[in-house]
Amino acid sequence: MDDLLELLPHLNAGLNALAAVLLVAGFVLIKQKKETAHKWTMLTCFGVSVVFLVCYLTYHQLLHQATGSRGRAFEHDYAAILWGYRLLLISHVLLAAAVPFLAVTTIYFGLRDDRRRHRKLAKWTFPIWLYVSVTGVIVYLMLYQLFSR
Repeated sequence: MDDLLELLPHLNAGLNALAAVLLVAGFVLIKQKKETAHKWTMLTCFGVSVVFLVCYLTYHQLLHQATGSRGRAFEHDYAAILWGYRLLLISHVLLAAAVPFLAVTTIYFGLRDDRRRHRKLAKWTFPIWLYVSVTGVIVYLMLYQLFSR
């Protein structure tokens, strides 16, 4: 179990990074009017995000069972870095809570070929989902790579 606890944060960061790449690819594909490729890229992105969510929840459940902790603490000697991390994390968490609902609804409209509603909602879903994916990687880098103790 310790090996899994060690591995999951890195896997989660990779899944977040892959989701970000797929989101950008899907955006480029729709701008090129490659609708079928866009559809499958976005569905793949959603699948990657679902796998991420399962891995993320598994990690936190296992961590809580093993240590009683809810997550890794971020500590830093410089207040500006600590507060920057906290602001980034708060915005990430709040927006991440909205992504599943936005993504499912946007995908639903797309699959129903309700283009007007799909486009209208995608203008909100895309930047929020991309922000959450990218900031997820940044949070990982700050916790496990740049400022780990």
